[in-house]
Amino acid sequence: MVIVLMGPAGAGKTTVGTALAGQLGWTFVDADDYHPPENLAKLKAGVALTDSDRGPWLEQLRSLIARALDRREPMVLACSALTAAYRVRLTDRLHPVRFVYLKTPSDVLAARLACRRGHVAGPAILESQLATLQEPTDEALTLDGTADVTTNIGHIRLEFGV
Repeated sequence: MVIVLMGPAGAGKTTVGTALAGQLGWTFVDADDYHPPENLAKLKAGVALTDSDRGPWLEQLRSLIARALDRREPMVLACSALTAAYRVRLTDRLHPVRFVYLKTPSDVLAARLACRRGHVAGPAILESQLATLQEPTDEALTLDGTADVTTNIGHIRLEFGV
């Protein structure tokens, strides 16, 4: 199984994802580590990525997911996966992949990003991410991004039986 923690910058994807993977003994992957240098430069400058910027990145992540599933190596992936089309692109015909949406109020996201130093996505990128975000409906487990990590991990483990 692959679990994809999704949401805009500051939602807690990496925090929850690393803790979940550690508890389960699974591999953790941060999608930000796979952005090409051009994307990273844009993000650091607060410039929104376009679909063409994201295309090769999403394909690389899909390959990682496919490889993990083929090898039966469970993985937790922290990835914004902001639109329904991006989520389909990541997982089309791949099973079992489960999404967890860390739904977090915009003021909390902004406060978290204002405190972060040295991260790829800073406060300047938040507005464009929120404008791009298509909240998942039935394709994801939606959790409160302001809840503590232990609570969210408990919900994930219960819902997915891991």
